[in-house]
Amino acid sequence: MDANPTLDQLQVFLAVADAGSFSAAARLLNRAQSVVSYTIGNLESQLGVSLFERTGTRQPRLTEEGRAMLTDARRIVGDLQVMRAKARSMRQGLEAELSIAISVLVPMPAVLAVLREFQTEFPSVSLRLEVGELGRLVELVLSGRATIGIGGAPLHQDDTLVADRIGHSFLLPAAAADHPLAARKVKLSLRDVREETQIVVSDASDLTQGRDFNVLSFKTWRVSDMATKHQLIRGGLGWGGLPVSIIHEDLAQGRIVHLDLPAYEQGAYNLHAIRRADNPPGPAGLWLIRAFEEHLSNCPAEFPSSLLSEAV
Repeated sequence: MDANPTLDQLQVFLAVADAGSFSAAARLLNRAQSVVSYTIGNLESQLGVSLFERTGTRQPRLTEEGRAMLTDARRIVGDLQVMRAKARSMRQGLEAELSIAISVLVPMPAVLAVLREFQTEFPSVSLRLEVGELGRLVELVLSGRATIGIGGAPLHQDDTLVADRIGHSFLLPAAAADHPLAARKVKLSLRDVREETQIVVSDASDLTQGRDFNVLSFKTWRVSDMATKHQLIRGGLGWGGLPVSIIHEDLAQGRIVHLDLPAYEQGAYNLHAIRRADNPPGPAGLWLIRAFEEHLSNCPAEFPSSLLSEAV
């Protein structure tokens, strides 16, 4: 008789492969380790191949056959999740409540415009909103605590997530007008900023723990949110990258200046609508994604320095 693996067996197989051990997969699945081992054993018996090497190693390692089967398992589980999602979407009515997570890099004028329209369009739908950094946003979507995330793309490929590009924001290195870096009024090198305090937002997420992005200075002050970072930079306590949408008035008034720092990755920052493949949004959620796309996709592809005071 041909092998007929169950969805549960394939999901356990993926959990062990991704977690790196039977014990870690058991914790992830909230099952006894013996149950996980038994499930893998049954799957191997059905397929007639060994999926993991269990001798001579502290942790089970995928065999050559296991690596080949892993690709098929991911595709099968992914296809079933999409089918379930389509069926759920077909039978789903208007949501009673919608949970969304929005990155601090999404321009606040766009957020306010979309939510104002949402309130008019769906007065009966309650809204849960959380604003945070990328890692936190992805964690909320993965856990199901947020149906939709609006922000940067996930840092790692994840077959359980769908990320559709819907527009972009702009990120610039900046400092207060009276900061030593601003006073130089010349193109800055990496050496110029090494000894200056850089204000950095720490992403409170295990997904980005230990990783820094665009951190160039040896001395850093770490804060929990973008609003605090903005205030510290405007107060002359350091320099750092800030979204144009937050500082456009400061730029126009001359309180904050854009630093000419080629070493800092700046400019357009792509924004995505992120959701779980097996947890599609309902009518209100789909409307919200389209509304954000309409507001965020109208930005120019590049942001000329002469237009800094006219940020979206």
